[in-house]
Amino acid sequence: MSDEFSVESVYAELLGRAPENKMEPRLAPLYRAMDVLGEPNKAFPIIHITGTNGKTSTARMIEAGLRAHGLSTGRYTSPHLSKVTERISIDGEPVSDETFVRIWDEIRPYLEIVDKELEADGQPRLTYFECLTILGFAIFADQPVNVAVIEVGLGGITDATNVGDGQVSVVTPISLDHTDLLGDTTEDIAREKAGIIKPGGFLISAAQPVDAAQVLLEKAREVGVPFRFEGVEFGVETRSVAVGGQVLTIQGLAGRYEDLLLPLHGAHQAENAAVAVAALEAFFGGGEKELDGDLLREAFGSVTSPGRLEVVRTAPTIIVDAAHNPDGIRVSAEAIEEAFSFSKLVVVLGVLKEKDAEEILRQLKESLGGLAEEFCFTQSSSPRAIPAAQLADLAVDLGFGADNVHIAEKLDDAIEWAVERAEANDDLAGGVLVTGSITVVAEARMLLGKVGS
Repeated sequence: MSDEFSVESVYAELLGRAPENKMEPRLAPLYRAMDVLGEPNKAFPIIHITGTNGKTSTARMIEAGLRAHGLSTGRYTSPHLSKVTERISIDGEPVSDETFVRIWDEIRPYLEIVDKELEADGQPRLTYFECLTILGFAIFADQPVNVAVIEVGLGGITDATNVGDGQVSVVTPISLDHTDLLGDTTEDIAREKAGIIKPGGFLISAAQPVDAAQVLLEKAREVGVPFRFEGVEFGVETRSVAVGGQVLTIQGLAGRYEDLLLPLHGAHQAENAAVAVAALEAFFGGGEKELDGDLLREAFGSVTSPGRLEVVRTAPTIIVDAAHNPDGIRVSAEAIEEAFSFSKLVVVLGVLKEKDAEEILRQLKESLGGLAEEFCFTQSSSPRAIPAAQLADLAVDLGFGADNVHIAEKLDDAIEWAVERAEANDDLAGGVLVTGSITVVAEARMLLGKVGS
């Protein structure tokens, strides 16, 4: 049996559990699992990341900085784009198939103990996300890594990853998303996310809405940890568009770092970079020791963020971007207008049912204005995908104009149509943006020959 098949069989086993969007708001079973496994959650220091947007990109930047300083790293992020092993990375690469399968086989009997105890207590057994999180901790402890960068799945307080105590807690920009689970205001959402701030830690936060910042500040004071906010103690000093990305000057907590080439587009990625710098300073020297500028330049120069304003093809340019909420759409639109000189943009959009499709469409129309006139509505193969025709009807109701709306239930047909429309521009400056759900972006990357992370 090949490793590839083995990973697929483990993945199938995981998928047989309660799905990712049915995360249980509980931590006791996770602590129990850590207990029976010998506390892998305490085997390495942790940088813990929450927030609404920018978590994975920020995690990748922090990881690159740690590695440039000679540390071995574990990175746990979600969701994956093409293969489940992408969620659990060792030293910047997805964990090997062999390790993934071996550690799963080792921990499975212990997870069955926890499952039996839960069922005896009338509770659902461990979910897909809970099992993957336990597997991530176990793999990092087995390596062992010097430090783990761990991204929450959802929220904070009761997220499965919160069995780990962050030496540094990082909060990326908070906006409205998953309101059915986390609350209707940024204050409510911040209260959930503040759950990762622990005694003995250090809070690094992006600039936040006032109500969210207040919640984070109060939590940091309550548990007695230092706190630093973007725009107050650190931030982006200057940035300029460069070929394939941007050049930054970042004022950190302890130092000022010039000429940082970041091969990612948009003001939001520059802000993520500032947060990453502050997190690294907090981790290495409590925010009081300057980082080595050359190492930081080397780290940032190597950063990639698949599925985030990623150019997957040229002539015409096709960009895939997992902007799955209104705020994500807004910052991506700003970045596209800044970094690309399209005369016309054709948008392919697919959205999942738990997302605010109406607000996403409104934001798309508002942000891309005259640049995007033609829209193709599609759906991924996910059972949670909103039917393409339903999205199109909603768009017409919102004033998109029936003549500008096309429906293609299959993503390959949608991309083919969009490419034809982009190429119809005589000036050869037409482009295609594939956006909305991460499942649409993942499938588009595979269709266009991009595999892995």
